[in-house]
Amino acid sequence: MRVGTVALVGAGPGDPGLITVRGLDLLRRADVVVYDRLVHPRLLDEAPRARRVFAGKAAGRHALPQERITALLVTHARRGRRVVRLKGGDPFVFGRGGEEALALARAGVPFEVVPGVTAAVAVPAYAGIPLTHRGVAASFAVVTGQEEACKREASVDWARLARAADTLVVLMGVGALPRIARELIAHGRPPATPVALVRWGTTDLQETLVGRLDDIAGRAARARLEPPVVAVIGDVVALRPHLQWFPEQTLHASIGAVR
Repeated sequence: MRVGTVALVGAGPGDPGLITVRGLDLLRRADVVVYDRLVHPRLLDEAPRARRVFAGKAAGRHALPQERITALLVTHARRGRRVVRLKGGDPFVFGRGGEEALALARAGVPFEVVPGVTAAVAVPAYAGIPLTHRGVAASFAVVTGQEEACKREASVDWARLARAADTLVVLMGVGALPRIARELIAHGRPPATPVALVRWGTTDLQETLVGRLDDIAGRAARARLEPPVVAVIGDVVALRPHLQWFPEQTLHASIGAVR
């Protein structure tokens, strides 16, 4: 039997218009689509004849364990099917795409990786925040803020990151925000550093909460901000009032302006 293929496709950060041309082409020709929680439903409409398998993950709630997802990709490909693993953002940016690619390689299954527009770059852009800006920021770093990762000392070196990059982008970090802010301040990041929390970035539900590093955790708690949230930490956040172009709700107005 002919062995099929698996394409690890980045669906982008939420706006369905941000998927790549190559990703859309593969999606339209797919026999099976294994998709994540944050994939826009409109993208699934591009594969009307494909079998759809939901593999979404939220904090503490996984529709399928990672091992089962990988096994599904291998099984369907070995049955000669064209499989698209549709992942939010970019497959290789905290998407466990590398793990899935390694498993496919070890199983002898042909695969390709289609990069996606990562939320780390797109969400700040939709909020009017450039990650770099002449005279303000010449570097940025992207890190995970998941609670379990923050509890392992080797996962994120906050002491080094506090001063190593001008702009920090934290994905999946709203739950760990109090710890992250304390770590950064303790290791030299100024307490008055501007911070923006962007929820459901690039979608019609996008909303932004703005504060300072020393008060953003409290603001997020009072606003009852829940995932998905991208945090941007750095002086570039101050450019938002001048560069905001995407219509949204700005949350800081309801809980007090930034000091």
